[in-house]
Amino acid sequence: MEEHQASRKSPRERLSDMVSRLRQEIVTGKRPSGEFLPSEKALADQFELSNQSVRKGLDILVGEGLINKIPRVGNKVVGPRVDAVSTVKFGFHSSVASEASILQLIAMFQGANPHIKVQAVPLTSSSFHYIGNYFAGGILDAVMMNYTDFHDCLESGGRELLETLPRNPDIYPFLSDAFTSDGQLLVQPFIFSPLLLAYNRAHFAEKGLSEPDSSWTWHDLIRAAELLAVPNERLGFHFDFYSANRWPLLALQSDAKFERGDDGAIRLAGTRMMEALRTCREIKRELSHLSDGVATGESERMLAKGKASMIVTSFFYLNYLHNNPVPFDVAPVPHFGTPRSLLLSIGLAVNRRSKRKEPALKLLEFLTSAEAQLFIRKHTYSLPALRSAAEWVGEEKMYRPSRFSLFRETIPGFRFFTDLGINAGELSRLNRDLKLYWAGLDTESTLCAQIESWSRERRA
Repeated sequence: MEEHQASRKSPRERLSDMVSRLRQEIVTGKRPSGEFLPSEKALADQFELSNQSVRKGLDILVGEGLINKIPRVGNKVVGPRVDAVSTVKFGFHSSVASEASILQLIAMFQGANPHIKVQAVPLTSSSFHYIGNYFAGGILDAVMMNYTDFHDCLESGGRELLETLPRNPDIYPFLSDAFTSDGQLLVQPFIFSPLLLAYNRAHFAEKGLSEPDSSWTWHDLIRAAELLAVPNERLGFHFDFYSANRWPLLALQSDAKFERGDDGAIRLAGTRMMEALRTCREIKRELSHLSDGVATGESERMLAKGKASMIVTSFFYLNYLHNNPVPFDVAPVPHFGTPRSLLLSIGLAVNRRSKRKEPALKLLEFLTSAEAQLFIRKHTYSLPALRSAAEWVGEEKMYRPSRFSLFRETIPGFRFFTDLGINAGELSRLNRDLKLYWAGLDTESTLCAQIESWSRERRA
C-alpha cells in the first residue's frame, strides 16, 4: 500500500519523504549513532528514486550533521549534534488551543520535522507591550497575534520586531491586507471570524417562529427574544455587550466614524457617532436582562444548556458548543438596515531578532499550509485563512450547522474596528468609558468631555 502511494507522488515529494523519515529515525534514536544506513541502491528502491536523487538527500543529512559519508563503506549515523535540534518558542492565545486545535497541529509539525522542537507558551495577556517584551528579550521566536495586537504593535513602535513575510495568494486577500504595513506583510493570517448569530432551532420551532435570516434588524431580534424567553427558565437573547470584540459591531452598523478636531483629538458631542452610541444604549436598555462583565464562553455555554435561545458569537467561540447535542444553527447578525459584521482575525508573526528564525518560519509555513488549514476546517468551527480550506466541502467529522458557509455571502459586509476611525489604544480607553455611559453611571455630556479630554492628551 505504501509503495503504491509513493508511486503517485512526484520525485521531489518522494525525496522529501526519504529525508524526513531518515531524519526522524536518527533524531528519535531509532537509528542509533554508529549504525549504517541502508545502501544507496536499497534507499533508491524503497523510495522509488534515482541513485543521484538519493545522494542529494543524503547530502542534506550530512549538512545537518546527522550522518557521515565514508567512501566505499557507507553512510554512518553520528546522531544529532547538540545544536542539531532547534527549539522554537511559540506564544499562543490559550483559547486557540481549542479554537484551532493548535496543540494537535504542533504535534503534526514535530512529527514531520523531528529536528525542530516547538515549546508552546500560553499567553496570559493580549497586549503587545507584553508580547513585545518577550520578542525584544528573545523569549519568544514566534507568536500568535490578533488584529488588535497588530495595531497595538504598530502604535507602540514594535514594527521592527516583526519579520517581513511572503504573501500567500491563496489566503483571502482582505486578511493579508489587514496585516500589511507600508506594503509589507508582517503577520501571516491564520484563522478568522465575523460575528454571527447562533440560535437554538428547537426553541424557534416550539414557539412557532421563523428562524433568523439576513433581513433581521435589531428590533426583529428584540421582538423574537421577548417571545422566546421563558421566565425562570431561559433568556431569549444573551450578548456580551461590553466586550471590545462585540460593541463595535453596533457602531459599525450605524455607518458612523469618530470625528476629530483640528488638533487630532476625538470630537464626539453632536456627531453621528454620538447618535450611534446613544442607539447602543437604547438597545442595551431594551435588552436589560443582559449580563454585565460576561465571562469568556458564557453565552455559548448558556446556549448549549438551553438557557439562552439566541446569542451573538463568533466561529471561534462556536467551539464551546463542540460535543454538545443542542440543535443550533447560525445566521448573520441583525443590523440597522445595512448588513455589517465586525471581523476578528488571528495571525502568526516571527521575531525578526530571533536566533531561531528559520525554524520559526518553517513552523508558520506549516500552520498556514493546506494540510494544517484543512485540519482546522474539519476538526473545529474556526474559519481557516486559506480560501480552499475555508470553502472545503466534503464528509464532515463533527456536527456542522446547516448554514455554516454563510460567511462567504457576508464577506462584503466585514469591517474591522479601525473602520470606526480609532486605533487600538483608543479602543481600549473607549471601552472603559462607554461601559459607564451604557450602564447609566455617566451622562452623555460627561462621556463627551472625558473622551475629548484624554484623546487630546494622547495627541499632545
